[in-house]
Amino acid sequence: QVQLVESGGGLVQAGESLRLSCTASGRAFSTYTMAWFRQRPGKERDFVARISSRGTYTYYADSVKGRFTVSRNNFENTMYLQMTSLKPEDTAVYYCAAGRRPDFQNSPSDMDYWGEGTLVTVPS
Repeated sequence: QVQLVESGGGLVQAGESLRLSCTASGRAFSTYTMAWFRQRPGKERDFVARISSRGTYTYYADSVKGRFTVSRNNFENTMYLQMTSLKPEDTAVYYCAAGRRPDFQNSPSDMDYWGEGTLVTVPS
């Protein structure tokens, strides 16, 4: 069992930066692939970024590639999402998730555990 808690969301202006954190409790954090998803108002939950269990590999949605960076610290049971050059279309609730599938498709159904989410607002 893994409990996930996101933090760091807030209101920022377009072009600014923000860093989200996801802290995990429970054992074996370092054995889980971790990911960020987001859900914009009236939309489905979409993949944002994923990082392998040891942090060796990262994957990004095209919409955030070059602007967002996912990282993790397995000693501190924490994953991060550094977001730069934020746009109004990045406004969403951001969720962190953990999973152990051998073949991720970057779908919400891939993930086993979820946090409650943190809201990021970038006004237009």
